[in-house]
Amino acid sequence: MKDLGQAAPVEIRRANGQDIPRIAEIQAASPEAAQWDPPSYLNNDVWVAAKGSAIVGFLAARQTAPGESEILNLAVEPAARRMGVGYRLVRQALESRSGEWFLEVRASNVAAIRLYEDLGFVRSGRRENYYGKPPEAAIVMRFFS
Repeated sequence: MKDLGQAAPVEIRRANGQDIPRIAEIQAASPEAAQWDPPSYLNNDVWVAAKGSAIVGFLAARQTAPGESEILNLAVEPAARRMGVGYRLVRQALESRSGEWFLEVRASNVAAIRLYEDLGFVRSGRRENYYGKPPEAAIVMRFFS
């Protein structure tokens, strides 16, 4: 991955099939993120963050019921973290559809929990042994717009 620096602004756009290999690379470089089968993301709402021609992050979400949606996964290239990419991706998802939003996040992923709280999510539950490899609890978070 080339140096991301501050040269190009981040653009958020819908993902397409050509983005799947890069989404898979970002997910593999993010062991704290859920490890889904990347092609399956295209069955849902998926956005990518692009800085110039380089994809540096993605978010997958879906509507689970009328007025209710779920963030399935969020991952940002390690070199692009703490630059507002994740924040922008989550904002895009929240602005795409109103209502109640849910997500699960690893209990140890303090940075992600802080990001979600900064965006207005609140903790609403805990699921023990929700994640595997390694086994870990999930914090369930909720947002209402």
